[in-house]
Amino acid sequence: MKFRRIYILWALTALFLVGLIFYPRLVNLQPYWVLVGMTALFYAILASSWSLLAGYTGQFSFAHMAFMGLGTYAAGILIRDMGFAPWQATIGGVLITGVVGLIIGYLCLRLRAVYLALFTIAFAEIFRLVVKAEVKFTGGPNGLELPTYTFPGWLQNLLRTIVPFWDANVYIPAYYTMAFLFVAALLFMFLLVRSRFGIFFRAVREDEEAAAALGVHVVNTRVLAFVVSSMIAGFAGIVFHHFIGLIVPDQMQIGRMSLIIAMAVIGGSQNLIGAALGAIFIHFSLEWLQQIPLPTAVLQHLLFLNDWGFSVDLHAGVLRTNAWRMVGFGLLLMLTLRFWQNGLISPIIDWLARREAVESVAQRFQAERDMDAVDDVQAIGSQAEAGNPQEPTS
Repeated sequence: MKFRRIYILWALTALFLVGLIFYPRLVNLQPYWVLVGMTALFYAILASSWSLLAGYTGQFSFAHMAFMGLGTYAAGILIRDMGFAPWQATIGGVLITGVVGLIIGYLCLRLRAVYLALFTIAFAEIFRLVVKAEVKFTGGPNGLELPTYTFPGWLQNLLRTIVPFWDANVYIPAYYTMAFLFVAALLFMFLLVRSRFGIFFRAVREDEEAAAALGVHVVNTRVLAFVVSSMIAGFAGIVFHHFIGLIVPDQMQIGRMSLIIAMAVIGGSQNLIGAALGAIFIHFSLEWLQQIPLPTAVLQHLLFLNDWGFSVDLHAGVLRTNAWRMVGFGLLLMLTLRFWQNGLISPIIDWLARREAVESVAQRFQAERDMDAVDDVQAIGSQAEAGNPQEPTS
């Protein structure tokens, strides 16, 4: 009974990893749904890396998608104009993103609250507009083409042995690459927040003045979180768009950034795994709600919805929600902010993971109190034998 909850958490984690590995088979290797899964993992990396910044250090930034685009454009230009190999350009793009994040961090992270948000909005919009205007350099509104990653022959043969359906469609290699990056990014961020730097992050989030008084360098701590989250976003963008083959400036719109924030908030912005699962849940829900499969007998009773902006397709056997799916998404976000400020998924994870930790601390505290009581009794006995009884000290 004592460890049942933690066992449930580990079982759910193992089940999720198994589902992650066999997901292409679960959707019958359909290219569309494999692409949806790959995109969901991309958003999950962005949402969890944003939660590292906002949830753990309290920095509300709107520049995350801009850094994603910065790394991708930098990698594409390195390949096109300087002859870099894709893997070399990936490293170069991540480093460039880190350097720019370092500069922007030192410029803006002395600001707080709304001023920081406005600064990052301005930076994101300026960068997007510059990319859109520089047609000769970035491709302008038409975007920048990127070559697809190619694996070495020996690695492809090994992967074909491990994954028999590796060549089933073009999105299978992309999906597994994103899945590996997703797990690696989450593991890296988890180890970071469990280290002493994670303690500094949370201390700065809770009370900057108190953290500074205890010796924490507030600005350097915030810049570290900003740079790390920016580099992870850039890395995810580079890998994802190399498989897609194109990046356009409209992918860095504030609306896309708002979607990432909403995903993290619904999942739980102060929990990396919660934010990632929130992004996966929201993306799959929005895709599924585009066309809801229903029996024809049911659809015949829903024809009146055509007058309300829905589309009832009797031949295809689906109900298309059109713009109403975003209305539902907005309502879910509003309800989450009103009633579940810690998100929908994060409290469940905390309930499963922290129960044993709380019980362990309580038991240790009780044991210390028992030992103090024993010491007091022994002290009383010693004083009584010496003929000088005194009241025990509390």
